[in-house]
Amino acid sequence: MALLQISEPGQSAAPHQHKLAVGIDLGTTNSLVATVRSGLSSILVDDDGHALLPSVVRYLPDGNIDVGYSAQAAQSQDPANTIISAKRFMGRGLKDIDVSQQPYHFIDTSEMLQIETRGGIKSPVEISAEILKVLKSRAEKSLGGELVGAVITVPAYFDDAQRQATKDAARLAGLNVLRLLNEPTAAAVAYGLNNAAEGTYVIYDLGGGTFDISILKLSKGVFAVLATNGDSALGGDDFDRRIFCWILEQSKCNPVNAQDTRLLLTKAREAKEWLTDHTNAQITSMLSTGEVIDVNLSTKQFNALTQTLVAKTLNPTKKALRDANLNIEDIKGIVLVGGATRMPQIRLAVADFFKQSPLTNLDPDKIVALGAAIQANTLAGNKSGADLLLLDVIPLSLGLETMGGLVEKIIPRNATLPIARAQEFTTFKDGQTAMSIHVLQGERELVSDCRSLAQFELRGIPPMVAGAARIRVTFTVDADGLLSVSAREIASNVEANIVVKPSYGLNEEQILAMLTSGFSSADADKQARALAEAKVDAESLLEAIKNALEKDGDLLNKHEKQQIKAKIDALEAAIIQTNGHAGAVDTTSDAIIKATEVLNAATEDFAARRMDAGVSRALAGKNLDSLEI
Repeated sequence: MALLQISEPGQSAAPHQHKLAVGIDLGTTNSLVATVRSGLSSILVDDDGHALLPSVVRYLPDGNIDVGYSAQAAQSQDPANTIISAKRFMGRGLKDIDVSQQPYHFIDTSEMLQIETRGGIKSPVEISAEILKVLKSRAEKSLGGELVGAVITVPAYFDDAQRQATKDAARLAGLNVLRLLNEPTAAAVAYGLNNAAEGTYVIYDLGGGTFDISILKLSKGVFAVLATNGDSALGGDDFDRRIFCWILEQSKCNPVNAQDTRLLLTKAREAKEWLTDHTNAQITSMLSTGEVIDVNLSTKQFNALTQTLVAKTLNPTKKALRDANLNIEDIKGIVLVGGATRMPQIRLAVADFFKQSPLTNLDPDKIVALGAAIQANTLAGNKSGADLLLLDVIPLSLGLETMGGLVEKIIPRNATLPIARAQEFTTFKDGQTAMSIHVLQGERELVSDCRSLAQFELRGIPPMVAGAARIRVTFTVDADGLLSVSAREIASNVEANIVVKPSYGLNEEQILAMLTSGFSSADADKQARALAEAKVDAESLLEAIKNALEKDGDLLNKHEKQQIKAKIDALEAAIIQTNGHAGAVDTTSDAIIKATEVLNAATEDFAARRMDAGVSRALAGKNLDSLEI
């Protein structure tokens, strides 16, 4: 019997041909590229045998661009044109960073920050693209062919702007992005498959510029993220800066220029790495002014300098456990990821918190790239020895604005990706033909306390009485964590949609504040929501009754009209009383609800008369035989 060969459109007609795909860890301090060969994932090295590529880009006087070790070696001599830790600037505006701590010439723009170099004005996207180009070239040279795509890892707590910036950098580098994969998830894939692990694991990821904590359940090739948290502005760089400040304080030297700042930060990083295996680090250097720095940093001093930074990693850890409804006893193992986890005080703090030693049998620098390579191999269509299913989550809730300035959450945080959810809404006024859709992100109940992502309008709604139209709003978040929203009026099929294009202004403090305030303000939010809902109901009732009085007021005598008018005035007074007053929200909402009920009761007879009059008008001039029963 002959075999029938079938291939997807645009794919190779040779189904057994191995497609070249890679996993890339685009790191703050170092970057790596890995692939799967003969069923095993491995790191690809450069011509000198280096696995790590320093994430440093230098713009040279001759117009060329230097990336990696040679650029890193020149960072102290040419700080303004040698960009390090560009990942920290991805998707960020100028107002989101402390420019006084940077040696660069920043350009003030309303969007993502830009840096003026001798090679021209460069964005973090362009700088990151140079790093990705080198990794792409290394991979194609090692594998002997063109790549079909790459999985690029990002911190789990990267927001829409940062994720979009990463995809833009890949596009500039000529890479086809198969997936943006959260770094802790990639690490869990590498660890789980290499160790045949099953159970609930914590991925503690402290890199050069970001910190993530993710809790995953591993079971028979299924990697399900239960919860994630973190800080995209905390990493090994912050430990370096603590040492840098200590050096200045101990040496009592004059204020240092950009060149000496970069030199001392390099010395600080070297001292940090030295203290991983030693008890003392001698820091010696000569500044451009001729001043000599010669200080000794002990492990005890270093631990004291950085204890608050270590503590900052444990707060998100506690929140992630709470979100996953887990206790420390439920955790089978803790996988350390990122070069900064080599610091003894980090390992000690993790062991003390979880009451067990962390797992360190895989290189924390390489584990993310190895996991990304496994996922890239699967997405490229290559058969692998293990069936693999990744179930990642969204870090913050998504919703839209409803009447009264309320937020209706459509997709809750920690929902599994990809995801699509829909909810139906209706019009507020008679004859309404358009609706504004305001998309929001955050954990609070009120629009003013959440972040605005996008706004668009649905027009062409057939004019109907208030509440008759049915508008179905659908939120879709893809596997990369990027959002699109559509709205459709069901009767007419009128539709509008938007792919949310991020603004580059959200910093980590805002993200953490959204979650923190969501917990601390739960009672206040509940009361504020009750008040807003009561006002919406009241205003809707007022408008309906005023319209009814205008059309059918002749059904009432003067006394009845005066009674209803008094109840309308009382309800309007109750609403006015709440405007501009922050206190006693529960009391004022009760007052509105009570006044609404009183007005409803007072107009019940009027509503019945209107119904009888409407029936009489409909039957006028007709006999029983002409009516269909």
